[in-house]
Amino acid sequence: MGDLNLALIGNCSFTALLDTNARIVWSCLPRPDGDPVFCSLLNGAGGATGDGPPPDWGYYEIDLLGHAGSEQRYLPNTGIVETILHDGNGSAVEILDFAPRHQHHGRSYRPTTIIRLVRALRGNPRIVVRLRPRFDYGEVEPAITRGSNHIRYVSADKVLRLSTDAPIAYVLDETPFVLDEPITLILGPDEPLRAPIDETGRRLLDLTRDYWRQYARSLALPFEWQEAVIRAAITLKMCTFEETGAVIAAVTTSIPEAPGTARNWDYRFCWVRDAYFVIQALNSLGTTVTMENYLHYITNIVAGAANGALQPVYGIAQEMRLIEREASGLAGYRGMGPVRVGNAAYAQLQNDSYGAVILASAQAFFDQRLARPGGMDLFHRLETLGDQAVRLYDKPDAGLWELRTTEHVHTFSSVMCWAACDRLSRIAAQLRLDERAAHWREHADTIRQTVLERAWSPNLNSFVDAYRGGDGADEDEDPHVVGIGKIDASLLLMHELRFIEARDPQFLGTLAAIESTLKRGTMLYRYVAKDDFGYPETAFTICTFWYIDALAAIGRKDEARTLFERMLSHRNHVGLLSEDIDPATGELWGNYPQTYSMVGLINSAMRLSKPWEEAF
Repeated sequence: MGDLNLALIGNCSFTALLDTNARIVWSCLPRPDGDPVFCSLLNGAGGATGDGPPPDWGYYEIDLLGHAGSEQRYLPNTGIVETILHDGNGSAVEILDFAPRHQHHGRSYRPTTIIRLVRALRGNPRIVVRLRPRFDYGEVEPAITRGSNHIRYVSADKVLRLSTDAPIAYVLDETPFVLDEPITLILGPDEPLRAPIDETGRRLLDLTRDYWRQYARSLALPFEWQEAVIRAAITLKMCTFEETGAVIAAVTTSIPEAPGTARNWDYRFCWVRDAYFVIQALNSLGTTVTMENYLHYITNIVAGAANGALQPVYGIAQEMRLIEREASGLAGYRGMGPVRVGNAAYAQLQNDSYGAVILASAQAFFDQRLARPGGMDLFHRLETLGDQAVRLYDKPDAGLWELRTTEHVHTFSSVMCWAACDRLSRIAAQLRLDERAAHWREHADTIRQTVLERAWSPNLNSFVDAYRGGDGADEDEDPHVVGIGKIDASLLLMHELRFIEARDPQFLGTLAAIESTLKRGTMLYRYVAKDDFGYPETAFTICTFWYIDALAAIGRKDEARTLFERMLSHRNHVGLLSEDIDPATGELWGNYPQTYSMVGLINSAMRLSKPWEEAF
């Protein structure tokens, strides 16, 4: 698991990542897609120049002199991280890290503030506080000013203020001192603190702990694997930007999918293809407020879609232009650059987006718990997306794997276009619009028949990733060449989306082909063919959960449970998962924590757990 042994804190406004010694190594402010004021996670192996050790900035630590070891955990059912540091002489320090979160005057209080509470547990520990933010993706060293109980870190367009009852001179000069009294450190906006520092820290700790515990109590949990599901649910919640309802794919950018690969992208945005599966997880957990906020974000995307045209990914406040550039001030994760800001996928054609949005939005028409149910206006807006699905279902696109140099008529995109029409027919029937229901059913049937004819390979006895012939590609029945009629893991979702029954011989044949082609040990690659960047080197975490769900659906539930337990064992020390896993070593790779991976864990646990009524 290596360098991704990181714990996440956040409050649905911002997030931060801490290593096992409670060093904050990544935090973007004031939003999850903002400037990483703590950025040492992406500045290793010689720094931006590649010469010598990495620059010694971009982090925030409480260093115990003589440090000899540490333990770290979340306080049960919360987003509060406890780290205990030990020295070699019997002294120990406890650090509690959290982002304040609670209800205040009927609203969510979620400031862009990191609070650290530090106290001695044993002995007479000596500590050093090192607070070294950096601005503009590592390019700008802030100016520093001080007051009687605060320090300001200043640039032309950003100011951070640390309010603390620790000796200001010791923090400024990074002087070791004996921790004979607890200290509180409150880092946030440049606003004066109007109450005692220690009292503020303790009060916000209690309120934040109460908030997360109440959130955990509200979850509809499976009987089995409750701890794992609670942690995944809290992580999913922390990856929401509550102001708009968006759910980001991950809190990081540019952590590569494997050592030395150029597959390192900025994931601090909202991919619409994730929408259905996120809604599915939130619905199964019973977190209706978060689900409804996310539906509201999706509805705003639909309302802003000119002529029904969608792009694959949007910013967390519906930003449409996510222009990709490289941040030259940072060397990259373990020195593996470049560090990317923005994501060029926003300009790609990915025709599955239409089905994803309609699948997610369908919840609003059938869920009577929602305060903003779907009505005729939303339905008519969704119909414009359906028109696009009908127009594009057999047209080339970049596909869900976002190939950057080739386009094909991808089976998954076609199936999602079918899902768009199928769900529109169901929504129309729910609204008692019989003519529109028949209209969309006719389109769904046409698309389905096309997929069955053009995406099926008799030689492989399997559906394949792209239509065979008809898009300029040579037909080649080698499953190890991407994009021209080969095997990929997205085909596992054909039953999940209800395009085909799980026990249908064609799906069983597809599952067998996927097992023989993509499975490595207990994990699944998304595909094994050469693409724009060579051959994939790691397993895609969500694909293994898709495989587990497929096994359960065809009755191989014991096998699915075994594989699920193995996947749980690959979580890091605080129960989180990244985008990719090395099947040989179990090391986590890719952006982190990956929302999709945590959603996969939740959905699989819900399917596999024994029911509560059989538990006692």
